[in-house]
Order: sequence, then C-alpha cells, then structure tokens
Amino acid sequence: MPSETQMKHHMQAYLDAFNRNDLAAVVALYCDDATVEDPYGTPLKSGKLQIEAFYRQAMSNGAVLSLSAPIRASYSNAAAMAFDAVIDTPQGETRVKVIDVMTFTEDGLFKSMQAYFGPGDISVPVVP
Repeated sequence: MPSETQMKHHMQAYLDAFNRNDLAAVVALYCDDATVEDPYGTPLKSGKLQIEAFYRQAMSNGAVLSLSAPIRASYSNAAAMAFDAVIDTPQGETRVKVIDVMTFTEDGLFKSMQAYFGPGDISVPVVP
C-alpha cells in the first residue's frame, strides 16, 4: 500500500503538472487500467488513451488549479484534495470548487479519480 507521504506527493505532482500544462506528466501518474469520473456521475474514462484525451481537452481551457485546503490521505489507499479550478474567459473569471478523490495502486499510481462538484460549485461572471 502506498504511504501517506507518497499519496500526498503524487496528488501535488498532479496539480503541478496540470498547471504546467504537462499532459504527459499527468497521464504518467495513472496506471494503465485507471478510471476517471469527472464530474462524478458522468461516464467513466477508462485506460490511458481515454484519460489522455480527457486531460487534453481539460487543459485546453487554460484552467489553473489551486488548493483550498491541505491534501488529505487515509489509512488505506485513497486520498482527497479540495481545490479551485480558475478559468479566464472573455466574460471574466470562472471558478469551479472541486474535491478530487483518488485511489492508488500498490506502487502509488492513480487507480481511480472521482471529481465532485455540482452546478452550485461553479461561479460564472455575470454579463451586464
């Protein structure tokens, strides 16, 4: 089982790679048969090809991720982080408040990711 330190480190590496727009580094954090459910309740993206396509699209909007609380680990193989995704749009700054929960393989790669946010967690600029 991955250590608490290892899980927190990999989640921080995920944020850092996303903010660098480093698609390869984000995808490398996932095991070959991983799944992504972002947002929770949408169809699963399974395997590295689908995960890569998902992140290619997600990174294309220029979002910047910033923690809103420290990354939390568990006594098992899961960890969670609360963060804001900020996207600059022509209308102004859009902010999405997200909680990601990742499970890990024995060697510390992401086995699954679920992103939790709903309509009330998205603030969109009001256009006069």
